[in-house]
Amino acid sequence: MNQYESDAMAELLTQAGFEITENPAEADVCIVNTCTVTNIADRKSRQMLSKAHKLNPNAKLIAAGCFAQRSPEAAAKLEGVYAVLGSADKNRVVELVKSIAEGRENESKSEKCNCGEKELCDCCGGMKKFEQPENSECSGNAAGGTKILVRDVMHEHEFEEMSAVHEGRTRAYLKIQDGCNMFCTYCAIPYARGGLRSRSIESVRAEAEKLNNEGFSEVVLTGIHLMSYGRDLRSGTDIRDAVRCFDGLNNIKRIRFGSLEPHMMTDEIIAELADNKRICRQFHLSLQSGSDTVLERMRRGYTSGQYFELCQKLRRAFGGETAVTTDIIAGFPGETEEEHLETIEFMRKVGFAKVHIFPYSRRSGTKADAMPGQLSNAEKSRRAGELIAAGRESEHEYLEQYVGETVNVLIEKCVDNVSYGCTDTYAAVRINSAITPNTFADVKIKYIKEDMNGELYLL
Repeated sequence: MNQYESDAMAELLTQAGFEITENPAEADVCIVNTCTVTNIADRKSRQMLSKAHKLNPNAKLIAAGCFAQRSPEAAAKLEGVYAVLGSADKNRVVELVKSIAEGRENESKSEKCNCGEKELCDCCGGMKKFEQPENSECSGNAAGGTKILVRDVMHEHEFEEMSAVHEGRTRAYLKIQDGCNMFCTYCAIPYARGGLRSRSIESVRAEAEKLNNEGFSEVVLTGIHLMSYGRDLRSGTDIRDAVRCFDGLNNIKRIRFGSLEPHMMTDEIIAELADNKRICRQFHLSLQSGSDTVLERMRRGYTSGQYFELCQKLRRAFGGETAVTTDIIAGFPGETEEEHLETIEFMRKVGFAKVHIFPYSRRSGTKADAMPGQLSNAEKSRRAGELIAAGRESEHEYLEQYVGETVNVLIEKCVDNVSYGCTDTYAAVRINSAITPNTFADVKIKYIKEDMNGELYLL
């Protein structure tokens, strides 16, 4: 999601005549699109902002995205941050950068500041012609001068239209939904993103046509709560309508989904998707825990039994090679050793193709933050390590079925006569020959190997 929105902001700025540089030292303006899903994400966001300022102290530094939305004052207090732009106004980044480029902060002090407080006040830094969004904050940091342009995202009801360019890639991302109404007890995302907002069918179709004309072979439909797509549109609209937008677009051979919500995958949806040969046989179904009691405390809306049955339905509909990938939280508040072991056993039962493990991270304002039984960091790390080991074992077992088989691979890049790509089940493949990127190749798999980063791939 963040990659898509970063690409979209870059595209907006390019269309406005600005030049994008990959070298921060060359930039007049540096934009850091932040994340707040965990405490680690917050820390990395602060580190990236600090790093950008150190690399180029003279550049105007903009903190954008979810960390900026959730913690605008904290972002504003970081050295070098010139402006804080919330998650609901990324498409206004051009206005903000133009105001910097045109030097509006140096205009005549006889004109009133945008906030109306006084002539050229410290809080707005003279951005009198940059219209602030409704319900936005306007305040300075300790040193004065930082603009905080953040509004209450919980009042947002319209999808923010942004179109991204994906240069040099074979896979494009298409954001069709934002926000979440679920409020799982551990999750801060609804507070950073707001409620459910769906992209119109007409806009999805237009973006799909654009990607098809640009020659992309694979498109990933992405969103914060993807299976909720369409619930705020006309009656009966759902994820299938977004998929139908690709009908007749023949350059796009694969349609992949981002994270899907298990309790919303109905038999009718599965049946229609299974009839579409472009749907990738890889489904990321966030589990979070294999213990029913923990799932209930998380307010996930399903049981482990219902989750397992969904996995079986997908494999029956799409074939036995269907890959189920997932996320799991280690050390949720009150999690007993027995509940932890239930999760490990459930992982083995499902047979995941890939598992992402996250130690539980306390997020202020969530119900889980106030729950009793908070585990120590050491205990969460221990449990995360055991889950990672179980996930690694599961991934290896999944990949073993490909050894000796021929698979269809979308080539993504070629470096030094070695080609890299992935199957529709998202298994990484390395081929010891040069193949043109953005083409498909049938490859016979000889064995499983591990790269220097510990990632498994087929060779």
